[in-house]
Amino acid sequence: MKRIPSLDGLRAVSICLVIAGHWISTHGGPTYASEYANLGVRIFFVISGFLITTLLLNEEAKTGTISLRNFYVRRAYRILPAAFVFMLPMFVIYWHELRWQEITAAVLFAMNFDFHKPWSIGHLWSLGVEEQFYFLWPGIFKTIRRHRVAVLLGVIVLGPFTTEFFYWLRLAAGGYGIFPTVADNLAIGCLLAIVVQRIPPIRPWLAACMVLVIALVPAFPATSAIHTTVKVFLLWPLMQVCIAGVLLHVIQNPYRILNLAPVAWLGKISYSLYLWQQWFSYNHHPKPLYFVFVPLALASASYYLVEQPMLRLRDRKKTAVRPIPQAPPIYAVAGD
Repeated sequence: MKRIPSLDGLRAVSICLVIAGHWISTHGGPTYASEYANLGVRIFFVISGFLITTLLLNEEAKTGTISLRNFYVRRAYRILPAAFVFMLPMFVIYWHELRWQEITAAVLFAMNFDFHKPWSIGHLWSLGVEEQFYFLWPGIFKTIRRHRVAVLLGVIVLGPFTTEFFYWLRLAAGGYGIFPTVADNLAIGCLLAIVVQRIPPIRPWLAACMVLVIALVPAFPATSAIHTTVKVFLLWPLMQVCIAGVLLHVIQNPYRILNLAPVAWLGKISYSLYLWQQWFSYNHHPKPLYFVFVPLALASASYYLVEQPMLRLRDRKKTAVRPIPQAPPIYAVAGD
């Protein structure tokens, strides 16, 4: 089985945005630099929604059903080992700074509900979002086959209203990170996976316009209530549609740069790199090369010594299921 083309390349772009945004924002750069780190996470969410739904569609096409048990076992092998290998030393190093509530939230993948999360482990909020998505979407996908598109459209439409409501409650950043405020990011990726065969090829000029929108929206100065409302109801939804469009375009037209071996490799280790890069931006080290290469070394160690052995163990233990001859998979996926 082959990997979805360009997917690892987009992951590489996403993690580069996160690293650059964190380093610039912690070293006196423009205030909107952190928005580009957030953009990287948003791209990860859209990719995750697309990938997970594609996996579910493939399983349904092969077997006629969805095994929730097998899904959760696969995700546990994929996510938990590397996450806990990162958490444990952070808990030891910052034992006197971390409150028990914060440690508990990190272990239970609920950091996205902690509004006072410390920088050293604060980025685990996105893992909380992912785990909550894994917990909710497969069951919904399995039980409401006829209404999947309607549910996803509802989540996408309600997302901005939820964020605006949290702004009205005066929650910082509109409560961004609480699952309802980011579910639309994931939902648009899920929707793309479901309707992908009905969408005509995206022209290069249109894809270029989408990239321009994605690049400009984070720099929009939401410095007033009106500007914030425009960003929440117009610019963020537009940016998410553009992310989904670019994702589809680079899958349909695998650009060489996104599929070069070094770029794809960076995408493959992006999960571990996301975990470890935060610690170095937290320490505010002035040398950008140090900020890049030391986390890269730790991420490589995590990928080859933790992620890959656990995935091989998962593949040896996975339950064999006799496939039911039905429609072929939309995309072949391996390694996720």
